[in-house]
Formats: sequence, C-alpha cells, structure tokens
Amino acid sequence: MRSTILLTILAIVALSLAEDTDQAKDTKSKESGKESDKESGNESGKESGKEETYTDRFDNINVDEIVANRRLLVPYLKCALDKGRCTPEGKELKIHIQDAMQTACKKCTEKQKTGARQVVNHIKEKEPLYWEELLAKYDPKNELKPIYEPFLAGKDK
Repeated sequence: MRSTILLTILAIVALSLAEDTDQAKDTKSKESGKESDKESGNESGKESGKEETYTDRFDNINVDEIVANRRLLVPYLKCALDKGRCTPEGKELKIHIQDAMQTACKKCTEKQKTGARQVVNHIKEKEPLYWEELLAKYDPKNELKPIYEPFLAGKDK
C-alpha cells in the first residue's frame, strides 16, 4: 500500500518536473495579472472557475516505458529518496510528492492521475523495498494513507 503512494508521487513528479521553472514564469504573470484583476474588480487575483493544476508539460511522457525499464525508473526513485542525483524532472517530482499525497492528486491533470496510479502500483508490486523507503520518508506515521489509498484505487471521483 505504501508503494502505491510513492509510485503516485513519482509519477506526479515525473509528469510535472518542469513546474518549478513554470512557477517563476507564473509568479511574474500573476503579479502582472493582479494589476489587471484589481482594475476588473477581481481582488483575489484568482481566475474565476479555474482550479490550479500541476504543469501539463510532461503529460506526454511515456509512463509505460519508464515502468518497463528499471534503468529509467530507479534513478527517479533514488532522487525522491535523496539517495541519488536528480534530473530537472526528478526535482520537480520530488517537490510535489507530499502535496499530491495530502490532496489525493487534486492538482493533477487526468493524464497525471492515470500515470501516477500506474507508476505507484508498479512500484508497490515490483519494487516493494523502494515503496517501503518512500513511505518511510513521505508518510512515516501512515497519516496520509486514508487520503491516497482511495485515489490509488481509482475512487477519487
């Protein structure tokens, strides 16, 4: 079960690796957008009716290829565990793991949700030692399990 969470997190991270660079751009956009929001009467600075999501820049990553090739998967796992070097994508994934676990991937796009479930389920089944390590790092007290388990089971709608 812990593996599912970690895989979900890893998939989210892999799918949203470039979000950090996008955040810098978004911050500038939001700051300039606040000016126009004030002029239009929208004081909160948020767009009405639009929920915040992780970047979709990595939605076309081939998750099947990553889970099918341990040489591709393990570096992401080691990055998430602070046991190896991180690619820019790995750094992005690591940033969002905790948030995704706490919110049942609420900010994920539909492709990210599907990919996260696939990756986490793979890790739980095929990489149980890494799954245990991920759980120990990101949910050591098992407090988030009631949040992420229903998501991983596909019961988030």
